[in-house]
Amino acid sequence: MISFIVPAYNEELELPRTIESIRAAAQDRPHEIIVVDDASTDRTAAIAGNAGARVTSINRRQIAAARNAGSRAANGNILFFVDADTQINEKHVSGAIAALEQGCSGGGAQVDVAGRIPMWSRISLRIFCALYFGLNLGAGAFLFTSRENFDEVGGFDETLFIGEEVYFSVALRKLGRFEILSEPVLTSGRKLRLYSAGEILKHSLRVLLLGPRVARSRQGLGIWYDGRRETSSTPTT
Repeated sequence: MISFIVPAYNEELELPRTIESIRAAAQDRPHEIIVVDDASTDRTAAIAGNAGARVTSINRRQIAAARNAGSRAANGNILFFVDADTQINEKHVSGAIAALEQGCSGGGAQVDVAGRIPMWSRISLRIFCALYFGLNLGAGAFLFTSRENFDEVGGFDETLFIGEEVYFSVALRKLGRFEILSEPVLTSGRKLRLYSAGEILKHSLRVLLLGPRVARSRQGLGIWYDGRRETSSTPTT
């Protein structure tokens, strides 16, 4: 059994496409989709249920807590964590399973964005991805591991409001090889459209300068938690 865990907050526009992509990616493999609705004020829960996903509700407004809640509800021995605005395909599922069968502790995938984004952000994204994935770290948009390894590392650190995927990756790497799949997942890139270069730079510098301290409180993390959403679903190209 494969469990796909999708943390979601006000994702009524992007969620249907994400669930559809997961269904297609899983193909005939036994699987379940668990959407963790974290205090949404829109139709996220209803849409997830209507799409055949199992809905677990929490009221934490914290991505680490949502992922952990999904893992507790999951029945699978392989866990995939897929953000609600991210689309995957069969290569991600088969690649992840193959990596785990070969002894990897877990992994992630390269990331690409859907739709148009400003040129400055596309260049910045390429530089960031080259550095980030070069360090062999998984992005929160897509992560995978076995149930055994997830339990061994204690899941995601709920003292963190951002960067939990970094600590999760590092913890898994201590158990064995961590695999970054070359096939990129497709994520919405909405932050790069909804926030200016100045806003993103300000938040990024704050995180870099203050380090882990800033990650332990939601205060000042508006770019991750203020809930800005687009009014139409992200195009695929």
